[in-house]
Amino acid sequence: MDTKLLTSNLVLFSSILFTLFAFSYGQNCSTHQFTNNNLFSTCNPLPVLNSFLHWTYHPDNHTVDLAYRHGGVTESSWVAWAMNPDGRGMVGCQSLIAFRNSSGQILAYTSPITSYNTALTEGALSFGVPRISAEFVGSEMIIFATLELPSNRTSFTQVWQNGRVSGQALQVHETSGDNIRSVGIVDFASGQTSAGAGGGISASARQRRRNIHGVLNAVSWGVLMPMGAIFARYLKVFKSANPAWFYLHAGCQTVAYAVGVAGWGTGLKLGSDSVGIRFDTHRNIGITLFCLGTLQVFALLLRPKPDHKFRLYWNIYHHVTGYTVIILSIINVFEGFDALNGQKNWKRAYIGVIIFLGAIAVLLEAITWFIVIRRKKTSVSDKYPHGNGTNGYASRSHDQTA
Repeated sequence: MDTKLLTSNLVLFSSILFTLFAFSYGQNCSTHQFTNNNLFSTCNPLPVLNSFLHWTYHPDNHTVDLAYRHGGVTESSWVAWAMNPDGRGMVGCQSLIAFRNSSGQILAYTSPITSYNTALTEGALSFGVPRISAEFVGSEMIIFATLELPSNRTSFTQVWQNGRVSGQALQVHETSGDNIRSVGIVDFASGQTSAGAGGGISASARQRRRNIHGVLNAVSWGVLMPMGAIFARYLKVFKSANPAWFYLHAGCQTVAYAVGVAGWGTGLKLGSDSVGIRFDTHRNIGITLFCLGTLQVFALLLRPKPDHKFRLYWNIYHHVTGYTVIILSIINVFEGFDALNGQKNWKRAYIGVIIFLGAIAVLLEAITWFIVIRRKKTSVSDKYPHGNGTNGYASRSHDQTA
């Protein structure tokens, strides 16, 4: 097997993968295709609750055609998008509600919110809504509506929520984490949204931070780390690949660690900017990976020579820690996808990547064993060119007697 060809293919694959991840993460909004083939001129990802707002503003009659997408929900969930023409909070919001009732029908209706004790009952809004409908696709509820905006304004406070449905009753939404941060400003004319009732961080900027965090960690810990292990495990069996396999292994793992630390740093920043939002398992595994990865880097600097008496123990430590990092990395990538509710396409894509790397590993494992066994047979043949030592002696004695 041509080791240079194998190496170049793996490197090319990782480069293409990184590009696809980086490009695709930002495409969930603008390139989304609706089942009814609706098209909208503007789309913005909302900063929390895995939600997106698509719209087309018609200045001639001051109306807006919109679609609100809320991912990561179940068939027993309700979702709502609301606009507050006169205030900055929940009270006064003019809401669009959608849920699946007990008979399996998707209901969509309007509901004005006049107090914090609202039951989200159906009612007319302070502005016209000539069209409203909804659909449930996969794990995503989508509300379609046409709004007749209040006169002389295009910028409003927006609020979005989700909660559980029990029978026909819509239960109170969670009062912590993302559910108390789902408020912002939308300007239908300029096409801009921002987080918080008073503006502030752009929703698209927050989503971009999450995308960067996801891309850096998925590619580094989730792909480059396993690839580095493949280099070390399978290339060194080829004599022509020595010592190139070591430099490929060390280089790949070093790049993975450096990019992974950058991803880890963006995660810390996201955590500090998201008070009340906790993904404990994802965070704890991330911290563990950073510590183990750092130990591996320092262990490389303290690597004994091949004939040193402690080299065996160093090898055991290096392999155990390395494979632990790979396993935890893959687990944590999936934890990250779970934190980004509804990102099933990216989860499927990553599963495909892992299957691909696993298939390469299985193939190379078989080739490695074939080469090793063949070398052992060749070595035995060279050592005993006339067959087994005992049989050879017996044969010579018989000849002499004869």
